[in-house]
Amino acid sequence: MTSVPTAATAPAVNDAAAAQPYGAPSVPTPLARKSIGLPRLRDMQAQGEKIAMLTAYDATFAAVADAAGIDCILVGDSLGMVCQGLDSTVGVTLEAMRHHTECVASGLRRAQAAAWLIGDLPFGSYHESKEQALRSAVVLMQAGAQMVKIEGGGWTLETVRFLVERGIPVCAHLGLTPQTVHALGGYRVQGKTEESAALLRREASALQDAGASLLVLEMVPAALALEVTQLLTRCPTIGIGAGNGTSGQVLVLHDMLGMNLGKMARFVHNFLDGAAGVHSVRGAMRAYVRAVKDGSFPDNALHAW
Repeated sequence: MTSVPTAATAPAVNDAAAAQPYGAPSVPTPLARKSIGLPRLRDMQAQGEKIAMLTAYDATFAAVADAAGIDCILVGDSLGMVCQGLDSTVGVTLEAMRHHTECVASGLRRAQAAAWLIGDLPFGSYHESKEQALRSAVVLMQAGAQMVKIEGGGWTLETVRFLVERGIPVCAHLGLTPQTVHALGGYRVQGKTEESAALLRREASALQDAGASLLVLEMVPAALALEVTQLLTRCPTIGIGAGNGTSGQVLVLHDMLGMNLGKMARFVHNFLDGAAGVHSVRGAMRAYVRAVKDGSFPDNALHAW
């Protein structure tokens, strides 16, 4: 017969720990590393240290990512596809981005995290005018973002400059821009012709001059991404499907854990496949950070064009 623990025999429970469930520390713990900011990101670029970026959409995964050594966390509008089950990012609203940014920021704050937090401005939230972009950026910044991301070049230059002049750091995004996937004719590699490559180089340089502090390069040939990275001296580049010559890498959280509702893209690697003795989410994140930092991911022969 199994005995039932009584008050006298049951293990003691710390009252403070019991009052703060789900792993919250009863006493704030000291920072394990210095907080990442724009000066640190520029130093990493200058010193050749790769920047490891990962998406996150909730408090717990954000805190785990920070503990694994992720430098930048992006609350991406990719949440429309991986969290909401949409076919593209076009249907993601500013309110959804605000909600998830606030969740991630709360998790990072609770964990006394060091990672730099970026929030995506979703489709339709900055296209009307630079004033609309400012209002939308304020929503994400007040939710906890430290930077906002905007897709596209050309017409976005005035908006980027307008936001930066008002103290809002901006991450630009060129190459495949998912919010305009219908205009691009699908998820296709960009910059394959000399004309389109020249345009991308010009737009990247113009975005740096407008004040962009980071630039995501998505699905562009590795050689072109390397050219752009060498061209920009004040704006680190973050690649996704752009080869290993960029200043850093970003992946969607679910992709790097091998979880996807559709076909895995060529530039994705499953860091939780157990092949290298990795059997936990935190272990997979640490493996991703190591691979980005030592340059073994991405492998241009496998993950780039």
